[in-house]
Amino acid sequence: MIDEAHPLDADIRLRPTTLADAASRAEALTRSRAHMRPWEPVRPESFYTEEGQRERLAGLLADRDAGRAMPWVLSDAEDRVVGGFDLNAIVLGPFRSATLGYWVDVEYAGRGLATAAVRRICELARDELRLHRIEACTLPYNTASQRVLAKCGFEQIGLAPRYLHIDGEWRDHRLFQRILHDGPMAGAED
Repeated sequence: MIDEAHPLDADIRLRPTTLADAASRAEALTRSRAHMRPWEPVRPESFYTEEGQRERLAGLLADRDAGRAMPWVLSDAEDRVVGGFDLNAIVLGPFRSATLGYWVDVEYAGRGLATAAVRRICELARDELRLHRIEACTLPYNTASQRVLAKCGFEQIGLAPRYLHIDGEWRDHRLFQRILHDGPMAGAED
């Protein structure tokens, strides 16, 4: 089920985000700030605070409640946030698509958690949200993220020049998609 926790390994699970994650999320993002800088927009200092994350999560949860997003976190055995995974821009009707974004705490990188989480999210998107496809993008030199996407069945579909403002500049991005199924369109009432 989409609103349940999903174990990814012995001590890490993927679960829906809650507002109570704000402090723990701020700690993980602060700890990983230098590591993630090349892949992220320039953020105000408030982004790395509990209050800043509470505001961010309130927006994500409002989008979830409106059917536009589904935010998850990776949490450890003590339920501390060690990563974030979001399906955003969920569009139903004949498109049935969403955009995937994610990050993993620097202390947990390289353990295969992003791959396990993206695989599970693709299953949930197909089976629970009834989506047809998921798209994602990476900077051309973010080979770690590209490996995650390739392992999870995403294929590159293009290059978008000056696509996102990352680390202070407009940067090109490689665009990827995964077709989740080619069956009949579910949820024609959407």
